Amino acid sequence: MTVELCGVQLDGPVLNGSGTFDAIAARRAFGDALLERFPFHAFVSKTITLAPRQGNPPPRLWETPAGLINSIGLPNKGLEGFLAHDLPELAELPVPLVVSVMGFSRDELATLVARIGERDEVALIELNVSCPNVETGLVMGADPAETSRALERVRPLTAKPLVVKLTPNASDPAAVASAAADAGADAVSLVNTLKGMALDPDGTGQWLGGGTGGVSGPAVRAIALEQVHAVAAAVDIPVIGMGGIASGRHAADFLRAGAACVAVGTENFRDPAAGRRVAGELAALVAA
Repeated sequence: MTVELCGVQLDGPVLNGSGTFDAIAARRAFGDALLERFPFHAFVSKTITLAPRQGNPPPRLWETPAGLINSIGLPNKGLEGFLAHDLPELAELPVPLVVSVMGFSRDELATLVARIGERDEVALIELNVSCPNVETGLVMGADPAETSRALERVRPLTAKPLVVKLTPNASDPAAVASAAADAGADAVSLVNTLKGMALDPDGTGQWLGGGTGGVSGPAVRAIALEQVHAVAAAVDIPVIGMGGIASGRHAADFLRAGAACVAVGTENFRDPAAGRRVAGELAALVAA
């Protein structure tokens, strides 16, 4: 089931959703056995920002009947900390590395893309455009014009393939995807989480420390399938589909909907080997 994603050869089509699998912590827990049975065909890092971030205050997770609401808040070491500490460890993984970046302005995004793009260890760069642009107040990935301007700013800065991670909270994800493709994106991935909220059971207010969060898991799968289908019909670049994938059948559905690859996210919290299981079930379906 080898596939080619933006010119990068993968042994299969299964990736992880950014931030849903900590490969560094897993390596410390399982040692080299993790490398021998790594659960994904490419690894997507946690999203990094220019400056270090502590993330949102706890509680950060709320389990729903069909998934999770998370309010993690992108905790990370920042660009310099990532390059010095995390990248050397991630470079030892046995699969191509995708580094996810997010900037709060086009200049921040440009700095991240330029610096990450210099590194030979990195195969692809994911642009997480789900944050508001501080200059306009608009969420970059929710507005076609904002998305286009972000791509036009960063595209000349690297020859690495750029994957734009789309938000499902846009009014027309297919239009955003088309704008990204026209401005030089090599692929798009979707869906990111949907907006959600949980109330404290004791009636005192919101449960999550950040107030609101992102809904993921089986509850969003039908929405994700529709948006992947619509986006795949609108663009000629590869689509990475995600949203509630927990089995090989789910992965096959996303591929039938038009995805070139799939990503497993929330299921990793329940089963750290989910990526490997999904890939095996998918291969069996294809063989049958």
